Amino acid sequence: MRLLLDTHVFLWFISADARLPAGWRDAIRGTGNEVFLSVVSVWEAMVKYALGKFPLPHPPEHYLPIQRVQHQMTSLALDEASVCHLATLPSVHRDPFDRMLVCQAIEHALTIVTVDSVFESYPVPILGRT
Repeated sequence: MRLLLDTHVFLWFISADARLPAGWRDAIRGTGNEVFLSVVSVWEAMVKYALGKFPLPHPPEHYLPIQRVQHQMTSLALDEASVCHLATLPSVHRDPFDRMLVCQAIEHALTIVTVDSVFESYPVPILGRT
């Protein structure tokens, strides 16, 4: 499976947060899965860190890339083809970070790993969705 982590899932994973379901932790660690972290999530974490909303043990510009590499996740760049999917998305909500993750998931055939139920309104697979 090709997994795209939502920002909170990545942060929960790297901090061993108990809110991350064990099955998702196993899927992220699974050798048969490709795990991606979008630069959009890094951007979101940096913005929210600067606003005091995401406490991190070290500044995000160093900490997040190091954690991504240590956990063998692939960085997913934001490309023009992904951005063009914005025109086809339903107006479910306005969070630009979430909407870009949806666009990337569509373009790159990825399954989003998130607890945010708003993603269920978009035409993308969600880990755990039945």
